[in-house]
Amino acid sequence: MRAPISVVIPTLNAGASLHGSLACLMEGVEAGVIREVIISDGGSTDQTIALAKDWGAEIVAGPASRGGQLQRGCAAAQGAWLLVLHADTQLSPGWVGPVMRHMQGRKAGWFQLAFDKGGLPAKIVAGWANWRSRRGLPYGDQGLFLSRDMYEAVGGYADQPLMEDVAIARALKGQLAAIDAVAITSAQKYQSQGWMRRGGRNLLVLLRYGLGAEVEKLARSYRK
Repeated sequence: MRAPISVVIPTLNAGASLHGSLACLMEGVEAGVIREVIISDGGSTDQTIALAKDWGAEIVAGPASRGGQLQRGCAAAQGAWLLVLHADTQLSPGWVGPVMRHMQGRKAGWFQLAFDKGGLPAKIVAGWANWRSRRGLPYGDQGLFLSRDMYEAVGGYADQPLMEDVAIARALKGQLAAIDAVAITSAQKYQSQGWMRRGGRNLLVLLRYGLGAEVEKLARSYRK
């Protein structure tokens, strides 16, 4: 029987963080539950591709757009279950057991968020994210785990440069549940931009998206 899980990771010049994300997956490889790791790259010019190949990952390439990259990666996946992770996110040790138990249910799953550094501000932001997720809106840095059938039933990822995680979470409304494991994500962006500023910016983008702002305009504004 083939391993059930295909891991999909979108990348764009993620060489500095990808090693840690891939290393944590070895627990799943050793347990015989990971069938393949697919790196869906958006045109990296650093060591991302070489690093991914060294780890034995499969490469899917195309234009840079996180939604489009995830769409291509999931289309190439052959597993009955999809585990979608960001390149700067690492699953905490012991994640395999909770994921396997989650597979016995009928819902998609997200991981409890934590940051790799940041002290009290990091705990506050992570606490808010986990509260928000329990109400049906996990973000991509918390990972997403769902069956291929469920993924296809909701139409998969939208080919958009931003808010693709929010779009699929909305499509999965009522079908999401927490996995009893932690996704540890990089605090670098929060530390460089400021915890309050970054958090407030994310909330503003979410509000504008909810009010119907064009995703392309949001993406251009977000990158400034």
